[in-house]
Amino acid sequence: MKRVWRRPRPVLGPKDPRRATKLRKIKALLRDLPANEVAVFQDEVDINTNPKIGAMWMRRGQQAEVVTPGTNTKRYLAGTLNWRTGELIVTEGTRRNADLFLANLDELRRRLRCYTRIHVICDNAIFHRPDRCRKIREYLERWGHRVVLHFLPSYAPETNPIERVWWHLHEEITRNHRCPNMAELLALIHEWLDAARYHRVETSLYRTAKAA
Repeated sequence: MKRVWRRPRPVLGPKDPRRATKLRKIKALLRDLPANEVAVFQDEVDINTNPKIGAMWMRRGQQAEVVTPGTNTKRYLAGTLNWRTGELIVTEGTRRNADLFLANLDELRRRLRCYTRIHVICDNAIFHRPDRCRKIREYLERWGHRVVLHFLPSYAPETNPIERVWWHLHEEITRNHRCPNMAELLALIHEWLDAARYHRVETSLYRTAKAA
């Protein structure tokens, strides 16, 4: 067998024992989704002024340098990817918590007013779960008739198509970036988001549901 020298891909060791059941329910939701309802995949992503260093093109024999600010500054984006259209709706915040998640849900309610119900498919972060977070529980007591949460299998980021959008964001904008401050970096990110408002839902897990 031919071997190649390359960096391995990290994968999560633990597996959700209910993975198959959870995925089956999500596939059924997407397959049978009424025209007056919408489903979105939700997730957050970290933005850092200290860039992650990765492979890039450079002159042979010369190693490129990426100057970092030194003191890291963070921002967070909460995003939702429309299952049918690939439209991305993003909310920016200074902390990755329930407040950012709820701000993103409010943005969905405003932007998707034409739908009677919004199905939000997300991971199992504590600040997503009404059984673990009072703010989420209270929000759903008020808005549960319009916003319904569905949870992906634990330890399974590959089941969330929006992860691929964040991967593209890092590959095209944030990795090896040379922005000296957060304002400049966010300007580049929002320019990229505006130019790529619609995305291909890159996953084979739900292909049968899409075909139906």
